[in-house]
Amino acid sequence: MRKNRAMRHVVGELVLDGVVPFDLGVPAQIFGAARNESGDRLYDLRVCGPGPATTEAGFTVVPAFGLSELSQADTIIVPGIHRGGPVTDGTVEPEIREALHDAAARGARIVSICTAASVLAAAGLLDGRPAATHWAWAERIGGLYPQVDWDFDVLFVDDGDILTSAGVGAGVDLCLHIIRTDHGSGVANRAARRCVMPPWREGGQAQYIERPVPSAAGAGTEPTRAWVLDRLAEPVSLEEMAGHARMSVRTFTRRFRDETGLSPRQWLLRQRVEHARILLESTDLAVDTVARRAGLGSATALRQHMHATIGVAPSAYRRTFRPDLHALSSGRKLPMNH
Repeated sequence: MRKNRAMRHVVGELVLDGVVPFDLGVPAQIFGAARNESGDRLYDLRVCGPGPATTEAGFTVVPAFGLSELSQADTIIVPGIHRGGPVTDGTVEPEIREALHDAAARGARIVSICTAASVLAAAGLLDGRPAATHWAWAERIGGLYPQVDWDFDVLFVDDGDILTSAGVGAGVDLCLHIIRTDHGSGVANRAARRCVMPPWREGGQAQYIERPVPSAAGAGTEPTRAWVLDRLAEPVSLEEMAGHARMSVRTFTRRFRDETGLSPRQWLLRQRVEHARILLESTDLAVDTVARRAGLGSATALRQHMHATIGVAPSAYRRTFRPDLHALSSGRKLPMNH
């Protein structure tokens, strides 16, 4: 017997003005691909909202259901927005706040994708709780909602009844995680294959944050930082850095921390990892060679530091940012996690 539509887990997608089209489309695609072994859909997705919403791409979305339909949802998903009170002045419409609080009170699971974490924060649902959002919005959203325990390095945060994701593609990761939690890895893996994507990604969004090796010129310890950046492959001691700056080690360390927020050793390690990332993205050098040129000594040390810094191994990082271009142009199958 095929599963009755009324028995499916109902997902209500709350569409607000300024919605990001990609974020809006992800839940329908991912949850629509979640089937049991008989091919029955496991979720019933309903697009809800207070009225027509203009997307950031300039077209208008007309939800099939009003806000009242959210009262029937087992899970509520809010896709990202790029304008409106939650991302500009920390406010949310009273009717949206009420709908979300009603859902939370009856035990519905509440999910945000990307900047929609600001909607949940503006509604007061994230106070004192861990949450994620896109790293590029960290300063703005983090400043608007300091009461939230933000983590801008991860792909998503599962805090039980409230789940939040980082930007764009991380919404896919979170939707697959929800399916995996609800129905197991087999269903999630089938959904991922149906959508032609890996069922999970290694690491967090830290690997996608733009952190170029900085230039350094000027007063204080900046000339010494520039000197160090020119010789990252070489062993450089704290004493040598202090000597270059013509300071005692104690004075140099204090000035360095005042100017960068890091100790000299922490800063140097960060620059070496960032240089290694650039080499992994832009060259075909062996991992051992990348490690030596970045001043990290060995592939083992590079793996340890990359895992500690961005949560992903050098080989996985390279696959993400420097794919097999010949395979892409020829249509050959690229490696995927299973």
